[in-house]
Amino acid sequence: MEKIKNYLEENKDRFLEELFDLIRIPSISAKEEHIDDMFKATKYIQQKLYDAGADKVEVIPTTGHPVIYGEKIIDPAKPTVLVYGHYDVQPAEPIELWKSPPFEPEVRDGKIFARGADDDKGQMFMHIKAFELMNRLNLLTTNVKFMIEGEEEVGSPSLKQFCIDNKEKLKADIILISDTTMIANDIPSITVGLRGLSYMEVEVTGPNRDLHSGLYGGAVANPINILTKMIASLTDENNHITIPGFYDDVEEVSKEERAEMAKAPFNLKTYKNELDIDEVVGEKGFSTIERTGIRPSLDVNGIWGGYIEKGAKTVLPSKAYAKISMRLVPNQNSKKIDELFIKYFESIAPKGVKVKAKSLHGGEGYVSPTDTPAYRAASKAYTETFGKKPIPTRSGGSIPIVSDFEEVLGIKSILMGFGLDSDAIHSPNENYPLFNFYKGIETIPYFYKYYSELKK
Repeated sequence: MEKIKNYLEENKDRFLEELFDLIRIPSISAKEEHIDDMFKATKYIQQKLYDAGADKVEVIPTTGHPVIYGEKIIDPAKPTVLVYGHYDVQPAEPIELWKSPPFEPEVRDGKIFARGADDDKGQMFMHIKAFELMNRLNLLTTNVKFMIEGEEEVGSPSLKQFCIDNKEKLKADIILISDTTMIANDIPSITVGLRGLSYMEVEVTGPNRDLHSGLYGGAVANPINILTKMIASLTDENNHITIPGFYDDVEEVSKEERAEMAKAPFNLKTYKNELDIDEVVGEKGFSTIERTGIRPSLDVNGIWGGYIEKGAKTVLPSKAYAKISMRLVPNQNSKKIDELFIKYFESIAPKGVKVKAKSLHGGEGYVSPTDTPAYRAASKAYTETFGKKPIPTRSGGSIPIVSDFEEVLGIKSILMGFGLDSDAIHSPNENYPLFNFYKGIETIPYFYKYYSELKK
């Protein structure tokens, strides 16, 4: 519809500046010193939802950070879309690797550079602006509810209980989420699968204090040396995870489905060039797309201990630590994997050290059907604005709360992501192309249009 493009063109500068104002709030859920910023972000979003046309907006406390709930009910007999997003962001460190300050958004080469530009402030804010557009142009064809949380980046520990406590309030026909990616701007895609997550922290303790590495080196177990050997033993020469029972529930995808996945456009040379690597590494017998889409993985996310500041301090450390994440595939249970990891990690500890392992957070994988009104509506929406039918893909990422939505609320989710793999989410210089931000706002109203038609 021409009036959608016209409204977007007339208001795009305002939309961008409003997004910038949200990005400037460092709503980092993982750091206690940013609690005030979390509340500031909720108030900002609350006002923007009112400005966009919501009839009711609440900032609802949880055991953690608040949830913003908003709604506009045009007709109880019509379908209801529940929009989910999050206003919290990852920490920005290492700050020195950013080319511009992480919370001072800057446009370069047609991209917004800032923490949260894509994940998830940019993508979540598209829905608020699309909602505004539909209200202003009288295009809204369904009821709309918003649930925007502040703990996604720390595993959404409070959201499942929030859903249990507010099940009636959150009643809807479909959950609409933009927190995933597309293959490329000229190859739209819809994410139909997410991996689950088991996220652990381990601690290895040797002597009761840091020791002089000259006086004690070679005579006392060094926790860092031990930890690195233990981590190395978690995978074998084929990059197969060695934890007993780890693969028991892994679904073996059929040759036919793997053949369909292989049809998705993927250039290995371009992939390596973008990452500045000379070779890809992963589980033997699977392609890069398969390794991140249908196979589990194990990675060290951080490791520390001893002296790491400038200069020399020759200590044999008392302790060493690491954070380890395991991405899981549907049918694997994160709590079961937690238990298997802890049991195995403790069993491989040599004498001379003590080991502790604990789960930080986790969640289950998710597969979305492609034969529903919601999927068909999303597909028609992308086709309308991109001029191409989107390809269904499985993502290597995780949104653990999605499986909880289905368990608690009994509602399927549709994942309409507009980000790109090159957006560097969770990394320095996170970015979000202006094209994608505006294209998302243009595409989302078509989802509502087609969903209301197909849901009849």
